Amino acid sequence: MKKPAPRIDLFDVRPDDERAATFVRDLRVMEALLFTSSAPLEARALRAHLSAGADIDALTDALAADYARRGVNVVKVAGGLMLRTAPDLAPLLTDIAPEQRKLSRAAVEVLAIVAYHQPVTRAEIEDIRGVSTSKGTLDVLLETGWIRLRGRRKAPGRPVTYGTTPAFLLQFGLDAVSDLPGMDELKGAGLLDGRIPPGFAIPLPSDDPSLHEDEEPLAPEPLDFTLSPPPGDDDGAG
Repeated sequence: MKKPAPRIDLFDVRPDDERAATFVRDLRVMEALLFTSSAPLEARALRAHLSAGADIDALTDALAADYARRGVNVVKVAGGLMLRTAPDLAPLLTDIAPEQRKLSRAAVEVLAIVAYHQPVTRAEIEDIRGVSTSKGTLDVLLETGWIRLRGRRKAPGRPVTYGTTPAFLLQFGLDAVSDLPGMDELKGAGLLDGRIPPGFAIPLPSDDPSLHEDEEPLAPEPLDFTLSPPPGDDDGAG
């Protein structure tokens, strides 16, 4: 059973309690690191600044508990930790928050399919949606940085496969793609009605970066070594 995080008053640590003093210092260091970082910090990045043998899990639990009642919370996002606005206060900050780029319905559908079915090809996306998918829709999602080219399917034509990125997790506040809602959660949110076709299932999403057996790496882009003629030099020069 996991040990509960130590309950330590940050302002009432005896000088002779070295263990408690070290824990409090690590807490303060972690807080400072999270405050100055605009991206999630993984345990490895945090550990480099903490005391030897620091218990990252215990520190995280203690800091998260302390921030739970504040306007910002310590949350796990994209495999790391960061400070984010408390969910109940987010609606109050819509006027000052940067305007988010709105996606078309087609882009939202494609993004959801990529997230749940990755690795997936354009043809597979079209088969799931039941309609054609324009290259522009995929280009928009690639530009946002929320999806990426993973590899190529070992099939005729060697179609490109798509998957999500850490930026996708960061945008939607997910620690891992497996945190996406399952069928029961989607039903509870009213996103699925009772007329679900027999055999309908939502796959367990995974964004494992390693290529699957039916994928192969993307070929590197060929380098262009063509030399341009010097200025003023052309084919008609004498």
